[in-house]
Amino acid sequence: MGIDEQIGRAARIIREGGLVAIPTETVYGLAANAWNANAVAQIFELKGRPRFDPLIVHVADPSGVAELVDSIPDQAAKLMERFWPGPLSLVMTKRASVPEIVTAGLPSVAVRCPSHPIARDLIHAAGVPLAAPSANRFGSVSPTTAKHVADQFGDKGLYILDGGSCSVGVESTVVAFTDDTPRLLRPGGITLEEIEQTIGPIRIGGTDDVRPESPGQLSRHYSPSTPLTVLDDKSLSEDGQEVGPPGRVGLISLRAPSSQAGFAAVEVLSSTGDLREAAANLFAAMRRLDSLGLDRIVARPLPEIGLGRAIMDRLRRAAAKGE
Repeated sequence: MGIDEQIGRAARIIREGGLVAIPTETVYGLAANAWNANAVAQIFELKGRPRFDPLIVHVADPSGVAELVDSIPDQAAKLMERFWPGPLSLVMTKRASVPEIVTAGLPSVAVRCPSHPIARDLIHAAGVPLAAPSANRFGSVSPTTAKHVADQFGDKGLYILDGGSCSVGVESTVVAFTDDTPRLLRPGGITLEEIEQTIGPIRIGGTDDVRPESPGQLSRHYSPSTPLTVLDDKSLSEDGQEVGPPGRVGLISLRAPSSQAGFAAVEVLSSTGDLREAAANLFAAMRRLDSLGLDRIVARPLPEIGLGRAIMDRLRRAAAKGE
C-alpha cells in the first residue's frame, strides 16, 4: 500500500472516531479528531494519561488556528509567521467549541502546525484538527520511530503511519499567551534564543504537577524503566569510576568520553557536539540503554544553550523521583 493510500486509511479511521499513530518532526503522536470528545478520551485511556494533563491540537496550516482560539495576539502571529510549520506550540485562549477534555478544563488551548508532510497531509485528508500527544505510555520515553510505537502498542491494533525517524527528536517548544507577558512553558525544538530574537524577552514558566498548562510540565516525565541520574562535571571521572555503587552502568554523553572503562554501554549523542543532532538522538539512545537490563543510566550534562536547554529539561524530568 502506497503512502497516499495509507494516509487515506488513517483519515477514515480519524473521521470514524478512532486513533492513529502519526509521525511528526518532533516525536510520533497518538492522534484523534480534536472535535470528538469520545475519540480524545481513547487517547487518555490508551496512554494511561491523567485527565488533568492537556493536549496539543495540530493543524495543517496557520489558517486552522482561527476555529480553535478566540484571537491571535500579535506576538503569537509573529512566531507563527517565522516558525510554522515547525516544532512550536502556542497556548492561547480557546473558543468554547473546543472540547474540555482536550484542554483539561483550562480556558486555553495549545496549537501547533507540524512540518512533517505526512502529518499535514493527514490533517488535510481527515478535514479536522488532530489532538495528538506522544504515542507512548504516559511518562515513558517518547517515540521517535514507528517501531518505538509498535513496541508499546503493537498488541492494541493501533494503525501506525511510518514516516521514518523524527528529524527534531524532542517535543515542541510551548509558549503561552494567556498573560500580559509571553511565557516559555516547555523548551523544545525551537530555542529560547530564536523566540526572543523574534518577539523580545519572555518569562520562563514553572512546573505545575497539580494543574499543568501544557504537556511536558510534570516534574517526572520521559522516563526509562532503568533509574537515570544526571551528573555534574565533578561527580564523574573520565574513566567512569565515580558513578556510584557497583553494577552495570550505561552512559549518555554529548561527545565520546576519553575512556569507556567502567561502563557497560555508552551512547554518544553527537560525535561533533552538535546539539541538533544530539536532540534527534536522545530518546532513541535512552531506549537502547533501557533495553540492556542495566542497573542504572548516568547522563553527562550538556551546555544549556540552544537545544541543549530542551535536552537537559528532558534528562532532568526523566531522572526525577516519583512520588
